[in-house]
Amino acid sequence: MRHVQGRARRARAVLAAVLTWAGLLAGAAGCTPGGPGAGGVFGKPSSPEDVIRISPADGSVGVRPEEKLSVRVPGGRLESVRVVKSQDARRTPVPGRVSADGLRWEPDEGRLALAARYTVDAVALDGHGRRSARHTTFTTYVPGKRFIGYVTPEHRATVGTGMIVSLAFNREITRRAAVERAVRVTAEPPVEIRPHWFGRDRLDFRPEHYWEPGTKVTVSLRLRDVEGAPGVYGLQDRTFSFTVGRSQVSVVDAAAHTMEVRRDGELLATVPITAGAPKTTTYNGKMVVTEMLEVTRMNSRTVGFGGEYDIPDVPHAMRLTDSGTFLHGNYWAPEDVFGRTNVSHGCVGLRDDKGGGADTPAGWFFDRTLIGDVIEVVRSDDRKVAPDNGLGGWNMSWRAWKAGSALR
Repeated sequence: MRHVQGRARRARAVLAAVLTWAGLLAGAAGCTPGGPGAGGVFGKPSSPEDVIRISPADGSVGVRPEEKLSVRVPGGRLESVRVVKSQDARRTPVPGRVSADGLRWEPDEGRLALAARYTVDAVALDGHGRRSARHTTFTTYVPGKRFIGYVTPEHRATVGTGMIVSLAFNREITRRAAVERAVRVTAEPPVEIRPHWFGRDRLDFRPEHYWEPGTKVTVSLRLRDVEGAPGVYGLQDRTFSFTVGRSQVSVVDAAAHTMEVRRDGELLATVPITAGAPKTTTYNGKMVVTEMLEVTRMNSRTVGFGGEYDIPDVPHAMRLTDSGTFLHGNYWAPEDVFGRTNVSHGCVGLRDDKGGGADTPAGWFFDRTLIGDVIEVVRSDDRKVAPDNGLGGWNMSWRAWKAGSALR
């Protein structure tokens, strides 16, 4: 009886050992909740953050535009990456590409946009064929200082052949090369167009010679997020265009007291004028009409004189310089002054009626003038107008003009 009981105890021990090894082998085969690799001898599963690594980090704020956006995996391959930029109430996809080895995605755009929210959705397969997905967001730096360029001429304008594209910035630009790269001026038919900086707040563009009539000029401003000075970023992203009309160039001979008006090279008329008096002469050189006013007030105190005149209703006024040179109608001077003597304070005067006469020399010329037309003054006892006084850039040689680029 004792012998039988001993054999029974030995049998139960062997069975227990067999069951224990069976359990261990089952665990080694991965038969645990969570599937292959989840627990057991393989440890915990990899998290999506370990499989898909996105920079900038999820939830980042104030990300600088020069920081790099990237999605990468240490092994396996990226299956898909979708990035969306939200800015100014617009959502736009960010184009990019996955590297040939499938380990990295980078955007086509070189810099991040300012004041934008980015959303990144990525899906990847690891080395075992297991799929992981990540969704992250971050926001970029919102600058406190912005700059814009006030553009001449206006969108869709028809202008004279002497028009110069001029951008006047509301802040000083110290990184001029970066701003210059972001502005593109093209023409159809094509012609070489070059930029020139006047100081730190003005950038002008022109061809070597006056525009050909009928030319269409397109100005593309890609200034948004361009750093024009430390901490100062551009705001504009727009395109506009204008058309060049007929050619009209008028030559004022201050010594002969006349103005020859030529249209497409043909003489239209020779008009008697009065230019600047001996003590207040008119600038020599090429000037461009930048403003046309049916009537305006002219006060000597606004242009550096004393209280010598204040005329509230100057008719047919066409601005030639920023400093106050106009070609305008004159009703207060005696009629025999025009064509005989110079009596103005630096402007060019044409005979006119009070209120502006349609049939007077001033009215006739005003009705035939476009912003962008050229007025050239010769034989005046004065210096040549400065290139940055109005649109006076035509007074520079082409070589000197090109030397004013920040990218030369």
